[in-house]
Amino acid sequence: QEQLVESGGGSVQAGGSLRLSCAISPLPVTRNSVGWFRQVPGKEREGVGFVALNGSTTYVDSVKGRFTISKDVAKNVLYLQMNSLENEGTAMYYCGARHCSLLRCDFWGQGTQVTVSP
Repeated sequence: QEQLVESGGGSVQAGGSLRLSCAISPLPVTRNSVGWFRQVPGKEREGVGFVALNGSTTYVDSVKGRFTISKDVAKNVLYLQMNSLENEGTAMYYCGARHCSLLRCDFWGQGTQVTVSP
């Protein structure tokens, strides 16, 4: 049974930074595409970025230059470093794994809430 557990969410002021973590088991992050998504109430889940099997990373335009996805292969953990957070960054953030694109992944975590205050 695949498990993805996000952590690291919280409240931050606009302009601040947060790092989200996603512990994934048993899918190895080295052999699966992985990604981050976010959703606000009343809107569809949107892709933030994903890492393809070949290692290339794609980000949605709105976060380019501010957000960075990385992996700790030894721990099988996925990270999302978020800098220069804007009010629009307030959302539930989800990690995903396997067959990921900016639209979807096969498996999802339960999410971690990020709230950006003015």
